This record gives sequence, C-alpha cells and structure tokens, in this order.
Amino acid sequence: MATFLYRVGRLAFRRRWYVALVWAAVLAAVGLGAVTAPGASDEQFSMPGIESQKAFDLMEERFPGALADGATARVVFVAPGGEKVTAADNRRAVEDAVADLADGPQVASAADPFGAQAVSEDGTTAYATVTYKVTANELTDDSTARLDRAIEDARAAGLTVEAGGDALEEAGGPGGVAEIIGVSIAAVVLLVTFGSLAAAGLPLLTALIGVGVSMATILALSDALGLSTTTGTLAMMLGLAVGIDYALFVVSRYREERGRGRTPQEAAGLAAGTAGSAVVFAGLTVVIALAGLAVVGIPMLTKMGLAAAGAVVVGVLIALTLVPAFLGFWPNAVLSRKARRSGRTDGGGGDNGGTRWARFVLRRPLPVLLLGVVGLGALALPVADLQLGMPGDEAKATSTTQRRAYDALADGFGPGFNGPLTVVVDARGDADPKAATQTVADRIGGTEGVVSVSPARFNEAGDTAVFSVVPSTAPTDERTKDLVKTIRGERPGVESEAGATYEVTGSTALNIDISDKVQAALVPYLIVVVGLAILLLMVVFRSLLVPLKAAFGFLLSVLASLGTVVVVFQQGHGAGVLGVEQTGPIMSLMPIFLVGIVFGLAMDYEVFLVSRMREAYVHGEPPGQAVTSGFRHSARVVVAAALIMIAVFAGFIGEKDSMIKMIGFGLAGAVLFDAFVVRMAIVPAVLALLGDKAWWLPKWLDRILPRVDVEGEALSRRPEREGDRDPAHEPDPAGLEPART
Repeated sequence: MATFLYRVGRLAFRRRWYVALVWAAVLAAVGLGAVTAPGASDEQFSMPGIESQKAFDLMEERFPGALADGATARVVFVAPGGEKVTAADNRRAVEDAVADLADGPQVASAADPFGAQAVSEDGTTAYATVTYKVTANELTDDSTARLDRAIEDARAAGLTVEAGGDALEEAGGPGGVAEIIGVSIAAVVLLVTFGSLAAAGLPLLTALIGVGVSMATILALSDALGLSTTTGTLAMMLGLAVGIDYALFVVSRYREERGRGRTPQEAAGLAAGTAGSAVVFAGLTVVIALAGLAVVGIPMLTKMGLAAAGAVVVGVLIALTLVPAFLGFWPNAVLSRKARRSGRTDGGGGDNGGTRWARFVLRRPLPVLLLGVVGLGALALPVADLQLGMPGDEAKATSTTQRRAYDALADGFGPGFNGPLTVVVDARGDADPKAATQTVADRIGGTEGVVSVSPARFNEAGDTAVFSVVPSTAPTDERTKDLVKTIRGERPGVESEAGATYEVTGSTALNIDISDKVQAALVPYLIVVVGLAILLLMVVFRSLLVPLKAAFGFLLSVLASLGTVVVVFQQGHGAGVLGVEQTGPIMSLMPIFLVGIVFGLAMDYEVFLVSRMREAYVHGEPPGQAVTSGFRHSARVVVAAALIMIAVFAGFIGEKDSMIKMIGFGLAGAVLFDAFVVRMAIVPAVLALLGDKAWWLPKWLDRILPRVDVEGEALSRRPEREGDRDPAHEPDPAGLEPART
C-alpha cells in the first residue's frame, strides 16, 4: 500500500500538468452533465415493511390518481374576536379569497370551507385546502404571489389568515451561508496551523474542487437514479469536511519530510505513501459507515449515504493525486515563512504542545481516563429521555405563518386535528363491504381518546374504504401514540367481527413505525459497521485491543452527542442561543444518522493519530515513548482537522431547516467529544495503562489477517537513491520555482 501510494505521489508531482488537466476535465464533464440533466424531483418518502407504508401502498393501488402528487396549501381563516366566519361579511371575504385562489393557472382545486364542512363548531375558524397540479418546486412566482395576495386581501377584510402546507416550503437545501462560515473558519485554522497562505489555501482549494465534482455528479445523476433535492446535503457536508482534513494531513506530512531534507518530489511521494495510506483507511471506514446505512431499509437514507460515500471517495482520490500535483506547482510556497527565509525547516523532532500533553496524560493515565469516561457518560444521560418523531409545522418558529396556521387549527378544531389517523379498510371478498367498514369505524370511534370519525370514502370497485380518525391529543403527545397502538392492538377482535381487514397510517402512525424500525435496525447496523471497521483497524494496527478501544470510545462520543441534542432540541436548554425557537421530539432518523456519520469520522482521528504511534512502536520505541512521538507529529494537525470539521458542521446550525440544524449541531458536538476527549485524552490514557499489550495480536489471527503497510515501513527500508536528498536544502523564498524532478 505505502509503496504503491509513494509511486502515485511521485508520479502526480512529476506529471502535475496532466493530473491537473484530468481533474479539470472531470469537473467540466460532470458540470456540463449537471447543467443539462433534468432537475431533481421531490422524492416521496417511503419505508418498506412498515404498516403505514403498506396502508399507503394499498391506497395508491385501490384509489388510482386519488393521492395527488401536487403541492397543497391549507389556508386558515379566523374571525375577529366575538365574531364568526359564517357572518355575512366574513363569509364573503373567505369566499372571495377561495375564488381568487381557484383561478390560479396551476391550481387543481380549492375547496370552499362552507361546502366542505371545514368550519369549527363554534364558527370562529374555517380552512380551505388548495391543491396544485405541480409539486412545490415547480410552482411559479405567479402562483405563490396569487396565494400571498389572496391571504392579504382576506386580512384586509378584518380576518386573521395563516397558511400551511408544502406549497409554502422554500425549495432547495442549504443556501450557501453554512459553507461560507465553515470555509472561513477553516481558512483561519489552517493559516494559524501552517503559518503559510499557500499551505492554508491548498487544502481549501482541493476540497472545494472535490465538493464541486461530487455535487455536480449527484445533480447529473439525480433524474436517472431518482435522487431527491435533499440527497446531496450530506455529501456536501461530509465532502467539504473530509476533503479539507485529508489534504491537510498530506500537506502536513510533506512539510515534515521537507524538514528532514528531502527533495520536493521525494517529500511528495513519502507524504502520499505514509499520510496517504492513513487517508485511504480513514476514508474506507467513513465509506463503510455511510454505505452501511442501507441496512436500515429506508431508500432515502440509503441514497444519502451512498452519495456521501461517493463524495468521500472523491476526497480521498484528490488527496492522493491533485494535492501532490499542486505541491509540484508550488513546492516551497507551502512551507512556513521562516523556513522559506532561512532555507531550513524544522524536522519536527523537538518538544511541542502535543508532546507536553502526552507526557501529562502518561503521568496520570487513570485519572484522565476516569474523568473522560465519567464526563461523557454524564452528557449521555439525557438519552434516556429521548423522544423520537418527525417534527412538522409545530416545530417551526411562531414567527412563521405555518406555525400560526397549525396553532389556529388546534384552537378551532382541537389539538388532534393537525395529526389525524387514516384508516384503510380492505373489504375485498366481503359480502357487504359497507357494513364491514361501518363496523370498523364504529369500533374505532368508540375507543377512548378518539374525538371523531369521518364518513368512509369508497373506491370505484366498492371494496376498499378510507376514513379519518381525529384524536383528542396533539400529534406529538405520547397519549396519541398510545392510541395508535391501542387501535392496532384491538385489530384481531375488530377484524373478526367486521369480516374485513384494516391498517392505520397518517403522520402520527408513520412516526411510530419509523421509530420502531430505526430502533430495530440500530443493533444490526452497529454489528455490521462496527464489526467491519474493527476488522479493518486490526489490519491497520495489527492489534486486537486498539480497535476495541476505538469502538468503545466511539460509543461514548456518539451517546454524549445525542445527549446534548436531547438537552437542546427536546428539553430546550440553551435552545435560544442556537436559534431553536420550538423544541419537540428528536427526528426519528437522527440516532442512526448520527451513529453512521460519527463512526466514520471518529475512526478518521483514530487512524491519523494512532498510526503515528504504531509507526514509532514498529521502529523500536517503547510504548510510552511511541505515544509521545505520535502526539509530537500528529497532535497539532489532528487538532486543526477537528477544529475545521467542527467549524464546517457548526456552520449548518444557522440553517432554517430544523433537520439540517439538528444534524449540524449533533455532528459538531460529536467531533468535539471524539477528537478532544476520546482520541486526545482517553486513547493515550488507555495505551499508557496497557503498555505492550496494546499492540498484542494472537498469532493465529496475525497469520489470517492480510498485511498492509500503512506506517511506510517498506519506504524506510528502501535504499535512498541519489537525488532523494536536497544537498542545497535552500528553498526558493518566493516559493514559485518548479521543483527539481
């Protein structure tokens, strides 16, 4: 591995123009494909194997065309205090607004609330459902302007008018602000770390090129592979973070090799052979974790994971080829200003902050270990109160019209109105489908916690019916979830009496099913992903305990991160500081999402930091000294890499989308805990306590596992050729002269 990548690095350095042109051609090709390809569609969320999805599929089969794919808007009208919407003037204002909406060119229908029985019992509130012929992304400015105008006209008549529905959702994912913030902070961190504008700019440039290639590829393939507009969000987030980090490690190792007197070309080859090997294995762990999301069985999550895995692969390839090529263009510019002026560079053999910290931990390994484990354990305690769900309009800020429409409907029609259950009755084969359906409706309507049951609607064949059940409690209320379980639990007796089968769906039922499926998939997912990664780390480190320690540390950091997410987004502590105006259940996919991504990133730091310790140990240093050597060479760059990743992820906290905000916060916290508590404190403490046992591997397992040279041992045994060393060792102060090849 190391020898092959060494040759790749030297070749890329020497043939830098070819490498740069190839990547430019790739970027241009996928960019052209992205521009000419059909746009991404709004993917319908599906989760095979759950009851809610089965009910939805049955409705699609028995009611063809009834489940509209177009956008919808629900306009809520509230009469002034003491009045009713049924009063003449108020009714006229509502009817005028609905008529104006119905005339829209993209509108399929606009239901009159007075004819559709969409008026509250007290007469204070009414709503009109507007259905469009196109999806939310395809709505024209004229259609959205007409909706706004109808609302404003009704408000001018004295009514309180709010609107909800996907027609009001802003299209697109992150708007670019998060990336700008993350990249800006990354630039500052790199500049402080390297003391060189070129060294700071090179990882940023190559990472942006990698993200450009990845995102353009996703856009070009979105229509062919059925990718949604949200698929690329994770790929952008991870592609930017790992792209900067991987290039950072290669550039750092290049500077180190130059400090040892290597020629630029030789230093580039050694950087690719050593740091590049760590990049490959770190990238593999991330890819395994992301591709493993397919185990959950959610198509959308699988596509997001695979797209992000592709972005990570692109980041690895760029770090191994384009970074050495750029080093070939500016071989001395990435060195520090002091090195360029003096003509000498520091080989990294002296003490630094990393060695001082390592010695501190080595002197007190047990207290450091206990403090780290207890601290992360305390942060993980709120996970016991975790409530899962899929936040809707109730999670939006009260400043949004969607939230105000939600509250108005809850006030006028009851808290359960915003989350009705949909019951699908399959009476095919029954002699009297209507009687069977009525029996089901009567039994469900008599269940405690049910406010009302709507009249059943039959399909053309008359063998399938659909009706709505309105609970007495809000969609996110635990009592509503209990009601769903009760209705499903009574199914055997009801179906036996009615002679027909039924299934329950709707947003609340869907949330319950998603939570159950995610929780059931979490253990198999951990077994698959963690098992493969432990095996991979055993190959890298030739150790049994080091990979197990790495997995345990990951569990600590991910649980602590999830605990902080619960504290902020569910319990509301510190929510205002982050701009979280409404707390509620944690997104159902968040736990497994966080586990998958954080595991890959955690193994990144494990590989980068511990591989240098392993390298020192293999070359004959005692265990304690090997830990110190690893920190001497890697601590500063690992800290910089972690700060960059935290900055990139934290930038997404500023997004309006609650899911993106939550993911950004969770990932930033996880990297903080894993890099600074687990890898920088718990890992050296454990290695100090284990001593030589840390690198023990059973002989039978050592024979089975393939041998891969990650530490560059083959490169250290390689006889030094003439020209590997720079006799003059006087870098060009301007850093612009081509390297000697």
